Amino acid sequence: MPDADVDHIYDYDPAYLSDILNSVKTIAMVGASADKTKFSYGVLRVLHETGYEMLPVNPNPKVTEIRGIKVYHSLEEIDRTVDMVEVFRPKKELFGIAEQAIAIGAKVLWGQIGVYDDKAAALAEAAGLKVVMNRCPKIELFRPFWKPRLDLGI
Repeated sequence: MPDADVDHIYDYDPAYLSDILNSVKTIAMVGASADKTKFSYGVLRVLHETGYEMLPVNPNPKVTEIRGIKVYHSLEEIDRTVDMVEVFRPKKELFGIAEQAIAIGAKVLWGQIGVYDDKAAALAEAAGLKVVMNRCPKIELFRPFWKPRLDLGI
């Protein structure tokens, strides 16, 4: 059941994020880039190396593979179950991507840092998806292990 009290920009219970990252297996990354200097490439690499099945989505017909992984040109083109749709696109596109995530039966809609839209979140939650916005799964994946060292000098 959707939690109406979740602030999708800032406030997520660590257990909510952990549950998502521990339960999903297949992640479709909308906005995946083959450019190694792009943040989406690095996130795809880390998630893939961590054991997630990554399904890069990039509309450019010239991009057919990223890191040896087949690229899909749309969410609708994916031929398997998608647990999570991660969005590396401008926030103005999130509502349409939420509609597509619902249409393909995804369980989670995750907007990367800077990608959030309350209407997209409400739409996805009403369809039964868990929603995270304005967060990076790569960062959240390693957050429990990171402890600040306040004793270090600058």
